[in-house]
Amino acid sequence: MLDEVANNWWLMFLRGLAAIAFGILAWTWPGMTLMVLLMFYAAYALVEGVSALFLGFAGKKNHKIWWQMIVIGLLGIASAVITFLWPKLTAVVLLLCIATWAILNGMFEISAAIRLRKEIRGEWLLILSGIFAIIFGFLLLMRPAAGIFAMIWLLGVFAVASGIVQIALSLKLRSMKHHPPGELHHAMGT
Repeated sequence: MLDEVANNWWLMFLRGLAAIAFGILAWTWPGMTLMVLLMFYAAYALVEGVSALFLGFAGKKNHKIWWQMIVIGLLGIASAVITFLWPKLTAVVLLLCIATWAILNGMFEISAAIRLRKEIRGEWLLILSGIFAIIFGFLLLMRPAAGIFAMIWLLGVFAVASGIVQIALSLKLRSMKHHPPGELHHAMGT
């Protein structure tokens, strides 16, 4: 499974770039309408979901499907579809959807990192991404009525932080790609 994920390192890289782009857009256009924010969020969640789903099925030929990534992917795609279909959701409902998705995403990322801890060194990057997601989700749940601008700022912080961590992890995976399967542990420093 690790070989498949390493061979598809660029998907994690794209996830990170999409997260950073979304975060920067949220910061540079804080006065944008809720509709535009919803469409940016839906596009980000769709890219995140599709890439996570692809990564989850990457090990299928070895009969090792990565179920956590599949669930993350399905949650991201569902979040995007719901946002596209019902764009006039109230800010509070949107906050609750985003918060729930972020918490579940974070839990699954931490679970995946724990599962990979014996195969790679540096799994803390995925744990850190999961922690960022959980903290972001709980902050939204604690203050759902704080206003759309607070959500935009928090969403931007989460997206950029998560994107940076995902890019760092993708580059680590990329370095593993050039090693034969038996040398992966050595390449990761284990």
